[in-house]
Amino acid sequence: MEPISFTYEMGVVIALLAFTVFLFVSEIIRIDLAALLVLVLVGILSYAPGLERLADVTHLFDGFASNAVISIIAVMIVGAGLDRTGIMNKVAAAILKHGGTTEARVLPIVSGTVGAISSFLQNVGAAALFLPVVSKISVRSGIPISRLLMPMGFCAILGGTMTMVGSSPLILLNDLIQTANTSLPDDQKMEPFGLFSVTPIGAALVITGILYFLLLGRWVLPGSASPVEVASGKGTAEYLERVYGLHASVFEVDVPEGSPLAGQILADINNENNLYIISTFYRGKASMIQILTAEIAVPCRLAIIGERAVVDRFAERFGLIVRSDLDVFVEEFAQTNAGVAELVIPPDSKLIGKSPRDLLLRKTYGLSLLAIHRGEDTLSHVKTDEHEPTQIGTVPFQAGDMLVAHTRWDNLMRLKRDRDFIVVTADFPKDELRPHKVGWAVFFFLLSLSLILFTDVRLSLCLLTGAVGMLLTRVLSIDEAYRSVGWNTVFLLASLIPLGQAVQNTGTAEWIAQQILAILDGWPVWALQAGVAILATAFSLVMSNVGATVLLVPLAVSIALAAGANPAVFALTVAISTSNSFIIPTHQVNALIMGPAGYKVMDFVKSGGIMTVLFLCVSLLMLNIVY
Repeated sequence: MEPISFTYEMGVVIALLAFTVFLFVSEIIRIDLAALLVLVLVGILSYAPGLERLADVTHLFDGFASNAVISIIAVMIVGAGLDRTGIMNKVAAAILKHGGTTEARVLPIVSGTVGAISSFLQNVGAAALFLPVVSKISVRSGIPISRLLMPMGFCAILGGTMTMVGSSPLILLNDLIQTANTSLPDDQKMEPFGLFSVTPIGAALVITGILYFLLLGRWVLPGSASPVEVASGKGTAEYLERVYGLHASVFEVDVPEGSPLAGQILADINNENNLYIISTFYRGKASMIQILTAEIAVPCRLAIIGERAVVDRFAERFGLIVRSDLDVFVEEFAQTNAGVAELVIPPDSKLIGKSPRDLLLRKTYGLSLLAIHRGEDTLSHVKTDEHEPTQIGTVPFQAGDMLVAHTRWDNLMRLKRDRDFIVVTADFPKDELRPHKVGWAVFFFLLSLSLILFTDVRLSLCLLTGAVGMLLTRVLSIDEAYRSVGWNTVFLLASLIPLGQAVQNTGTAEWIAQQILAILDGWPVWALQAGVAILATAFSLVMSNVGATVLLVPLAVSIALAAGANPAVFALTVAISTSNSFIIPTHQVNALIMGPAGYKVMDFVKSGGIMTVLFLCVSLLMLNIVY
């Protein structure tokens, strides 16, 4: 191997690398701004004498149009499109239903699912698609999002090692092996790897990642570790009690076949029992009650707002079963979909003088009226400390009445445009769901996925095809697409690409590799393989994993041949180890989750440091067991 001399350019690049790491770890300035500063420095220094190879200034900003950055933008738009149709709500509900409400049960389901998906879909794509799911799970379960996103993101990276199409280095590996074979004698030529050749190694890494966070998450993850029960109407109850003195919760009640409630009018049941039936589940379908003159059909389930003691007496009287938690109504009453809203009747409203029953308030406006706050009084079906129950369905509205109602957020968005109401509630999700567009969203998602898996079309173009399709079919608007993109992630990654290219173009990467490999000369085979893995890990932190793979695979093959080891295994060691990127948020997935979870760089150093060591140990052990 021809020795490489250290140059002035290499010294500047190493200084830039050290400065970048310092900015990231110290967080003196935001890391996306730090990345932009490094981009500017690389560009300015390229004009200095002797530093011309640092960067081609005519292509300095090509990173913003790179395959990786465009892929991230497109996959964020695709994920937002799927989320807008309500699919992600259903996925979150299914995970909570089967995984319970505690971190120890939710974490392995989410992380394992993302890990499996990322074995076929690029890891940043899998992470981006599950980002809204994890956000909704956090809201509903009360588990801090910072305790779910890092395990999910790390397992997305780990899942990329489960198949030969799971990550760019593994996709590239067989091509590099074929190139290396051209200079090798027939008896030393390497066989290409099959699609599932790395599955045992990747599966072990994903399992290790899940166990790591389950066992050590209490100490290595930011945020409170205490489990919180799933949101099942408790938020509604606390709000009603704090503001209006209404001691009420949401309960799910089974009405069996033959119940005396069969055929009774909903309004009569509410008035006679001082409670409020707000939704029904009949023949497999849950629906908000629109007309209170409707009759009860059995067997069914009811969602009831009322005091626990009142609901228990009601259930005992009619032979009903009160469930401990919401089941079929958990999606309907999730805080991301619906909640308590406050609306005021303005002086010029056409509703003045008319009662909720006259207006068919539920059917017409989607409002399930819980109380009317008028002056100092609160009128409600539900008994309070100060007032007896009132049949508010027959109370005419007056100017200035504050209506307290349970409603879906998409209904509330429509009411904001209605001059007969003034919507007081401001803190609610304002993105209108479009479930009628679910067919188009799924079609274009599957189209993108099929192009990725079964064609040679560039990844960014595959994902952009799905994104543009969703825009054309109005799954989401172009303005919504712009808002869905995490531009801090885009600028972070795009700005660091020139630095990675400078490391490679100036020969700095090859010089560092040569110095380290010279130190390892004469070591046993297992130590050489570990050294190659550590080198690949270090390079993946400061340059693209593809660049690190292209640079190190030929070196690893040469080392293996000189030591009498299997060159294919050494090449595979490089391709897998370039996914070992957890310590700083330079990996696309880490950059993606950093903003939504509010992570600091030191959070990655703390959690990712241990994960890096575990990755090295498990991957090297499995490589030697399998091969």
